[in-house]
Amino acid sequence: MSEEHTHHPNYVKIWAILVFLLVISVTGPMIGIKWVTLFTAFGIAIVKAYLVVVNFMHIGATRRFVPYLVATCLLFMLLFFAGVAPDVMKATGKNWSKPAWVEAQAQAGAEGGHGH
Repeated sequence: MSEEHTHHPNYVKIWAILVFLLVISVTGPMIGIKWVTLFTAFGIAIVKAYLVVVNFMHIGATRRFVPYLVATCLLFMLLFFAGVAPDVMKATGKNWSKPAWVEAQAQAGAEGGHGH
């Protein structure tokens, strides 16, 4: 029987990086610039998810097909979102009922209000 030498990451270092990225993603929207908010919300979330998957879930140490399975699931999730988002994100439509607060928000937006 052969023993495989597996690399164990420095968990404290990964934790510190994740905390630092959390601070950035919380303070990013406080700047008030839309693209900074989007970058910190989605870009940093992807980096944090990658760090967790690689270092804590040990995806690299699994069988060869597992990363492809994960990527396929993510692809299907994105396709599902792209398919339903145009309908779900609309505030009005035929035979479409949403809570009263959503309708009020859509009406305020149509009147040029900010909804606040």
